[in-house]
Amino acid sequence: MENTNPKWRVALGGDHAAVDLKNEIIVFLKEQGHEVTDYGPNSTDVCDYPDYAHPVCNAIEEGKHDFGVLICGSGIGISIAANRHKGIRAALVWNSELAEITRKHNNSNVICLGARFVAPFHAKKMVETFLNAPFDEGIHVPRLAKLNTF
Repeated sequence: MENTNPKWRVALGGDHAAVDLKNEIIVFLKEQGHEVTDYGPNSTDVCDYPDYAHPVCNAIEEGKHDFGVLICGSGIGISIAANRHKGIRAALVWNSELAEITRKHNNSNVICLGARFVAPFHAKKMVETFLNAPFDEGIHVPRLAKLNTF
């Protein structure tokens, strides 16, 4: 059966703890036909997640990518860094249900994962669910507008 899901421009970034999982997700996304850009890192040498989160988020805000996948050891730090950007709605998720809800209710454009807490199989499923879930709009639009009033 032909895959009828949309093809997206996806940016990925992380830190040293996320390199292996990030690389697995890149292969998976390319197999799904998505356009993928890897913002690094490409080494397990210790590095700082903001150095990779900010370029991914800047590129999304500039319209170069539709979505982002950010990964660090816990997912917490990189999600905090991402949400410093006004045009980013990043969500740390740990299951597919949350990946779907954050797209449907929050129109999130970045999914954050904790490499030390999520198996690759589950991470790929969460990313796939996130990318394929539509924004439900309706009652959620005014709520999202309030996020930009501060």
